[in-house]
Amino acid sequence: MHVDFKSPCANGTFGDVKKDTHMEFSPFNNVVKLCLQGMSMEEAKHTEEALNLFTQAWNEATDDHEHFLAAYYIARNQEAISDRLTWLEAALSHALKLNDDTVKSALPNLYLNLAKCYEALGDSDKSHGYADLAAVLGEKPSDTGPFYHGTRADLPVGALLTAGGNSNYQSELTMNHIYFTALVNGAGLAAALARGDGRERVYIIEPMGSYENDPNLTDKKFPGNPTRSYRSTMALKIIGEVSDWVRPSPEELQRFRERLAKGNGEIIN
Repeated sequence: MHVDFKSPCANGTFGDVKKDTHMEFSPFNNVVKLCLQGMSMEEAKHTEEALNLFTQAWNEATDDHEHFLAAYYIARNQEAISDRLTWLEAALSHALKLNDDTVKSALPNLYLNLAKCYEALGDSDKSHGYADLAAVLGEKPSDTGPFYHGTRADLPVGALLTAGGNSNYQSELTMNHIYFTALVNGAGLAAALARGDGRERVYIIEPMGSYENDPNLTDKKFPGNPTRSYRSTMALKIIGEVSDWVRPSPEELQRFRERLAKGNGEIIN
């Protein structure tokens, strides 16, 4: 799959460039929608209904990514450890077939869950093996971009984006990190939600130092970091500007703002 974006040419203008991307996580995917419905049933303590929805998602899955998601949720709704282990191993089997950072980010937590199952079953060798894998893979994201940052600020190529701004979601909170994503449409949504009167802008950025998975999103609802969202205490250098992304409709944007307003819990800063 390819996406068109603008990259600065030698003369300072922006030319069209083709760039490979990974599969983009979408809430409009039917299996994802079934998992979302199942999570709603979980939150309402309707365990049987939740498991039925996750099982339906498994039965309707058509690729490894969808099978991975469905198996992950079926696993966590199993009472017997042996059954949980069976479904976790199914999730891992499908995950390992994918060269996708959306899934790679879920592996540390998946390995930890497998380690816990083997520990409970008395297999210390496999438990320690999976725990070691979780530790190694959890050190830093494998994602290498390209990366994007959405804002309303009008900035030139070469400018540096730094931490210290106020949160778009809690205006009184000064952010200790600067946030970015590998999904251009996610950056576009961030631009639409950003404060200010300027037009929405999505910049292609290069992290100037180390970065980590955004803990406000990673493993919160979906396994891993499906929105490929990251943060850094170091600056982000603007190296280009995207000219085209899928913009949310005014109605969709309003619904998203309403969900944010109703949201609870502290931002991990």
